[in-house]
Amino acid sequence: MDGEGEGEGASAAPGAAALVYLPDGSALPLPLEPPPGPTAAELLRRLQGALRLPPSAGEALALWLGSDLLEVQLKPRHRPLRLVRHWPELLLRFSLGSPAAIAQDEPCLQLRRNVFFPKSRELELQEEELLRLLYEEAREQLQGGRYPVDPPEAAELGGLSCRLRLGPLSCRLRLGPFEPEQHTELSLRPLLTELLPPGPPARWGALFRRSRSPGPAQRLLDAFARAPGPEAPPAGLYRDFLRRCHALPGYGCAFFPGAIERPSGGLLGRGGLRPVSVAVGLEGVTIIDPRQKHVLLALTYPELCWELVGAVGQDGDPPPGQDGDPAEPPQLWLEFDGDHEGAPVNRLLRVFSPQAELMSALIECCIELGGAAPAAAEAPPSEGQAPPSEGQAPPPAQPGARGAPLRRQESVTRPRLQRLATIDYVQDGQELRRVKPPRRSGSFFSRVGGSSYSPVVGGARGAEGAGPEQG
Repeated sequence: MDGEGEGEGASAAPGAAALVYLPDGSALPLPLEPPPGPTAAELLRRLQGALRLPPSAGEALALWLGSDLLEVQLKPRHRPLRLVRHWPELLLRFSLGSPAAIAQDEPCLQLRRNVFFPKSRELELQEEELLRLLYEEAREQLQGGRYPVDPPEAAELGGLSCRLRLGPLSCRLRLGPFEPEQHTELSLRPLLTELLPPGPPARWGALFRRSRSPGPAQRLLDAFARAPGPEAPPAGLYRDFLRRCHALPGYGCAFFPGAIERPSGGLLGRGGLRPVSVAVGLEGVTIIDPRQKHVLLALTYPELCWELVGAVGQDGDPPPGQDGDPAEPPQLWLEFDGDHEGAPVNRLLRVFSPQAELMSALIECCIELGGAAPAAAEAPPSEGQAPPSEGQAPPPAQPGARGAPLRRQESVTRPRLQRLATIDYVQDGQELRRVKPPRRSGSFFSRVGGSSYSPVVGGARGAEGAGPEQG
């Protein structure tokens, strides 16, 4: 923020302004009053006036304060100027950055999608400028590799981006329909990194095997040719892009860095921790492998129980570094149903993350807002996939899996439960044992003295207060 000093005693200079970065990459300066400065709600109202956005923008969009080390969605009552002053303290608590990285880190104020805005209401929006901002952010997150997406769906999204960004005479003109004489595979090839999200790293076998399927440039060109023509209004194209993004794991969620344990055994017997990205939103929790760009676990709120362990100041937790051991980061434990050799079991997965406290608070807040209810609007089936006929049962889903538009075994949206190092257990009398169960048992957390925990029943969990609206 321009004009802000460092330290507790810093104050905004006369005429200071805050740069608010928009999803399209541009920045808009907004004047700042003396400390403590305006609230996030006041800044958002000024943005709506400056950008001439409709009243619904106050619900669909929110202000975020973020950097490479931490991203936080601001509550309406938060004061960005005050949070910037305390940013190093937040990084010490919620990041693993080195002292040098924390000292050099500088957050920026961003206008982004509100985590608590339902997807169903997003498709009801009609204002073109608001839809454009949501499109730009969805595209930025997609290009950043946050949403796992299969190549066919990535090509369809890229084709819509071509329709919205390219023109018949210049590759930088907007709203250009497909022109066979101008748009060719050769002309699109230099723009692949701009129009298609990054895919998973190639396997060794793929490096020496020729594929007969069309390449990325040809798939993108075919999708561009199928995009709506010049008669399609921009608002409809933005809405179509967002509708397709609704089927992607993690869309509309806040993302948190973390790590999970690798399964032991195998040829190399490697264990250790696997870096993951944890997406928390109104519908549930998704754990994503950010390197391989695929889903490891996807749970809706009625399917999971959770517990926060090791948070700063949490009752019953030992102080950091007790007995000379290095302090472990806080952990978010997830419990869900699974099966072991065809028999039902309870599974426990722990996620190590300095932001586990933020994850737990956001889960609690989403459930309070009714996030466990089924989605009001499901994404349409992808091209070439016929909807199930009446009386036909849908294919059985894996435990914890969420319905995905692409049901292929190799789809990156299908959970990879075999890559999770979970604790599988059942109840045998009064003891817990990690063997095949005769029946489904109760929640593990409800039996180990966790008085602060109550399992999710029917998608609702009582809370003593709304968790912070964190991102």
